[in-house]
Amino acid sequence: MHQYNLKITNICTYMMNPCVFIIFSLLYLHLEPSTANQLVINKCSDNERDALLHFKSHLQDSHDSDHLPTWRADKHDCCTWEGVTCNNQTGHVTKLNLSGYNLEGEISQSLLNLSYLNNLYLSGNSFNGTIPTFIGSMTQLRMLDLSYNSLYGTIPPEFGNLTNLEILVLSYAGRCRVENLDWLSHLSHMEILYMDGISLASQNHWVNVVLSIPKLFTLSLKGCELSQVMYPYSSFLNSSSSLISLVLGNNNLTSSMYHWMFPLTSNKLQYLYLSDNMLDGIPKYLGNLSSLENLIFDNNSAMIEFPVFLNNLSDEIRTLKNLFYLDISNNGILDTVHQDFWDMWPSQLRYLNLSSNSISGKAPDLSSAFDNNSVIDLSSNNFYGPISNVSSTVASLNLSRNKFYGGISFLCQIVHGNLSFVDLSHNFLSGQLPDCLWHFKELKVLNLGHNNLSGRLPPSIGSLIQLEALYLYENNFSGELPFSIKNCTSLTSLILWANKFSGNVPVWIGENLSGLYVLILRSNNFFGTIPLQLCRLANLQILDLSINNLHGSIPSCLNNFTSMVQERFLPTQNVHSYIFMWFYSDGIRISFKDKYVDNAIIGWQGDEREFSSNLRLLKMIDLSSNNLTGQIPYEITNLYELVSLNLSNNALLGEIPWNIGQMKKLLTLDLSRNNFSGGIPSSMSGMTFLSHLDVSYNSLSGRIPSSTQLQSFPPSRYDGNAGLCGPPLTKKCLGDEESEATSVNDKSEGDGEDIDEFWGWFYIGGVTGFVTGFWIACGTLLLNGRGRHVFFHFYDSFKDWVYVKIMLFIVNLQRKIKTSSFSSTYADDMSSV
Repeated sequence: MHQYNLKITNICTYMMNPCVFIIFSLLYLHLEPSTANQLVINKCSDNERDALLHFKSHLQDSHDSDHLPTWRADKHDCCTWEGVTCNNQTGHVTKLNLSGYNLEGEISQSLLNLSYLNNLYLSGNSFNGTIPTFIGSMTQLRMLDLSYNSLYGTIPPEFGNLTNLEILVLSYAGRCRVENLDWLSHLSHMEILYMDGISLASQNHWVNVVLSIPKLFTLSLKGCELSQVMYPYSSFLNSSSSLISLVLGNNNLTSSMYHWMFPLTSNKLQYLYLSDNMLDGIPKYLGNLSSLENLIFDNNSAMIEFPVFLNNLSDEIRTLKNLFYLDISNNGILDTVHQDFWDMWPSQLRYLNLSSNSISGKAPDLSSAFDNNSVIDLSSNNFYGPISNVSSTVASLNLSRNKFYGGISFLCQIVHGNLSFVDLSHNFLSGQLPDCLWHFKELKVLNLGHNNLSGRLPPSIGSLIQLEALYLYENNFSGELPFSIKNCTSLTSLILWANKFSGNVPVWIGENLSGLYVLILRSNNFFGTIPLQLCRLANLQILDLSINNLHGSIPSCLNNFTSMVQERFLPTQNVHSYIFMWFYSDGIRISFKDKYVDNAIIGWQGDEREFSSNLRLLKMIDLSSNNLTGQIPYEITNLYELVSLNLSNNALLGEIPWNIGQMKKLLTLDLSRNNFSGGIPSSMSGMTFLSHLDVSYNSLSGRIPSSTQLQSFPPSRYDGNAGLCGPPLTKKCLGDEESEATSVNDKSEGDGEDIDEFWGWFYIGGVTGFVTGFWIACGTLLLNGRGRHVFFHFYDSFKDWVYVKIMLFIVNLQRKIKTSSFSSTYADDMSSV
């Protein structure tokens, strides 16, 4: 037996959103004793090199570039090629790892010439066609990974010949199914099996097949349509389960599945994943699984009775001494949690997620039930009361969207420096932010928004040197922004709207926080001018300084906002990822990955709208409701990627820049309530994406340019400009009456010609259709006597009704056409209204 059998139980990776238990990816380093950087005594054989070149010749790269550049005929030693590992004694190719190379094409049969190949990794590509049956002849394989490709069809039963296979990964290989699962029972050495996304809908007695594999310890069947299986197992079971990890998520399973899951569980089971089903509770026998460490039960759509759930988890809860990971989020739980829930755990939890339910209860003591680097998520529930104690070693704390109240001095209890994430938003917390933040040098996200917090920000906030997102919106914080925040050079999002901050907009924001892509200072008491240093924020996509007391002119250097000029989006700019590692004395290492996506309330088209995952796509400037003066700098029209510009409620003057129409991606443009003069630039007629325009209450004059967009807005968007005329306003421009009379006469003459042409084509079409239909019908009737009798009987009773209807239709049509010349003029006038 190989050494990886010992290491597999000691190295696990846990991921959330979605939560996945991954083992096979960590085996790659343990399955093959030789590595590419070891000394290769013998070069690969000509036969194996030719086989690899033949394999490449059947492929095409997904993005018109060579992802296998080292695979060339002039490089004779294929052991030095990318993804190829050879035995360091014989030179034979033993491992081929092409995972994630973006390759397309069919899997070539030339792989059969790699007679010593033990490990084949083809995952994360776009291989197409059916899964080749010849793979079943590669009997020396110990590891086969075809996951995440574009294959289709039936899993070949020839795979049953791979009797040396220890790991098989077919997850999301494509649109694949299994017609007969019996071949699995021949794989007596199989230890890890991933078949996520492979339909098992027709596989009766699949549980029996799984139990027939004596060494299998990891089974993942996520999204395999298991709910459609009529008879998952037979009554005769001749073996017990050896599973350590069992994944049955996303199968639309109901609680009736627990009777057939029972044989798959034993005291060896450590990881159980039942998420994304329709379960309404857990069976009592789970309480007897003394080795269970991870129970993942989130996103089940049925309503769960929480007391029953807890009771079943606790006829033997004291035996679950190893349970450290519990996720029952988003399950529709509507109940109350008492302190007994927190006191009953025999071990210290490292991960607890009760989020997105309707659980109520007093704020729990979060200090004693949790281990080092713990993750606690109670968000989106109805917990209430003051928060008194938390674990001193918590790594992630999410208590948002509850009814907690009182102060937040409990943050000072977290002293071990591992805190990465804190979200206390949307509660009723009050008091000041304590000056003890120097402990949080690993903190990436701090969200205290929508509370009743007040006072000045403490100087220690500058100690958050890893902070990427700071949310303090909708509180009562006051005073100037601390100078120490300039040390938070990792900030990408600074969202402080709806507070009472005052003073000048700090110049150090532009000088030190160069990574900002969101800066929202809306609805505060900032005064002074807009600092020119803000123009250094090349990555800035959202600038909102509205509803303050700013004065002076708009800086002409705003076109230095490169992200608003160029068509680019940083793909992960609004995502904050963090990893928690847990180490144990026996060598076990567990990592937990999670992410937080930025969100913000944005003033949008006269309303407020929340943006979250799509926030990174928004590019906007809002300087409205200040005391800004001067003209709009023409440089602002170079912000070609801007989708929203709001300069309303200021004292701006001069003309609207003539080339503003080159901002063709604008969806929202609000210039209302200023002192703009002159005309509306004709270039605006080309702003075809514009869906919200307001230029009301200025001193604009002249004709509103004609375009599909500008005439579609209500007249109120142009109110307060006495000199404007033309549609959609009812006020006509000089000379409109004469041109309108000419167009009416021309139209009347044209209508007469159109009527004559219409009737000409009407008669031609009618005669042609009649002749064609007549002979088709007559030919049929001549050949079918019974049909002829039925037809003429129907014809005699129907012809009079049809004649009357046709005549009425023609009369009405003539009447409508004759009145069209009169109604068209009236319609033109009404369309402007």
